[in-house]
Amino acid sequence: MNTIIKVENIHKSFGQLEVLKGIDFEVKEKEVVCLIGASGSGKSTMLRCINRLEVYDNGKILFEGKDILDSSNNINEYRAKVGMVFQSFNLFNNMSVIKNCMIAQQKVLNKTKEEAYETAMYFLEKVGMKDFASSASTTLSGGQKQRVAIARALCMNPKVLLFDEPTSALDPEMVQEVLSVMKDLAKEGLTMIIVTHEMEFARDVANKVIFMDKGVIEESGSPSQIFKNPKSERTREFLKRILK
Repeated sequence: MNTIIKVENIHKSFGQLEVLKGIDFEVKEKEVVCLIGASGSGKSTMLRCINRLEVYDNGKILFEGKDILDSSNNINEYRAKVGMVFQSFNLFNNMSVIKNCMIAQQKVLNKTKEEAYETAMYFLEKVGMKDFASSASTTLSGGQKQRVAIARALCMNPKVLLFDEPTSALDPEMVQEVLSVMKDLAKEGLTMIIVTHEMEFARDVANKVIFMDKGVIEESGSPSQIFKNPKSERTREFLKRILK
């Protein structure tokens, strides 16, 4: 498997607060990598650096071998290839479900209205939201909004999809409907980097689990290694607290 994203020695501070202190990891094609750790450990900031929502201070992130900050990289084209799903959905409230899924296709990928519509309907059906295509996005439940947000990201035909705590804003009964969509995507071989507090999901779906603590990678490995046989005392403490 080829490496699709390589993170090298990434540092990021907000004022005096050093949030990332030299992060290194790589993601291969078709891998699902879950970032776990307590709030404030730097997971979401790391994801935002990969999506170019934050500019890191030092280090390098390579996508398909090319520096993502290279001036020849068009940011919108890059974000089409490396899509992001946010915890707060970030749908356009003034647009219907179908329009939410069409607009970037037309603007960034230069698709015709017909092509964009066809792609949008295909992915809305995939996430179980086809019947809501003409609904106003404001009328949807949280779980429905998140499924639309995933469909919208998939419409761009991304090579990698980043998920920033995609279920943390949802009511417990809606969490499973979103996780089951993500499980299906994993089975289909979509490369994903997921910041999550859903340990069972990470254990079942990830190829690699990275435990972050206070801005560093404390430990990384396969789900069975991290959950059954963690080497680090910090990892053990975190899992004991969260799995109790």
